[in-house]
Amino acid sequence: MDGEDAMENNWFQYFRLFREVCKAVNSTLNLGEVLKLITESIVPALNLKACTIFLLDPKHKTLKARASYGLSQAYLKKGVLEADKSIAESLEGKSVLIAHATEDPRVQYPEEAKREGIASIYSVAISVKGQIIGVLRLYTSQPRDFLDDEKELIAGLAEMGGIAIDNARMYDHLKSDHERLIRDVHQWFEFGRDA
Repeated sequence: MDGEDAMENNWFQYFRLFREVCKAVNSTLNLGEVLKLITESIVPALNLKACTIFLLDPKHKTLKARASYGLSQAYLKKGVLEADKSIAESLEGKSVLIAHATEDPRVQYPEEAKREGIASIYSVAISVKGQIIGVLRLYTSQPRDFLDDEKELIAGLAEMGGIAIDNARMYDHLKSDHERLIRDVHQWFEFGRDA
């Protein structure tokens, strides 16, 4: 396969991945399913070691893993990720490449990254309606930069993740409002029957 055929194959693979994620976002309100699909699909498509989606806990100023693929449980449980100590620039809306994760002070747990076999980390903000709510992090086992078309795909997937999170949150809110309304109607009905 020559270079042009390889590039065309990559585009086809990227398009298929993006379409699958769009289809999942459109077909389910189950946030876990969509986030899991993103993390599991992006790893082979971009030849990565792993991928994790973290959501920001603004009250505690921490990042919590909501979906992950390719990382060991020991690495995932290494400790609390503090938002201001773990590649904080990505929470300012910047896409950040950490070329040497074991040597960069922006990585909160460099020794654990070394034990896990992580060489590079690419961190992209996930936002909803202009507000950053988390990050999509990609991990490689060899030092690596990403091509412009890969960065565009990753940014698009982060945006789709934001849409999925927003949809799921709205659905949960509407569902709880509906359940509360049903309870209130039943209480009023019982109150009227007893009077």
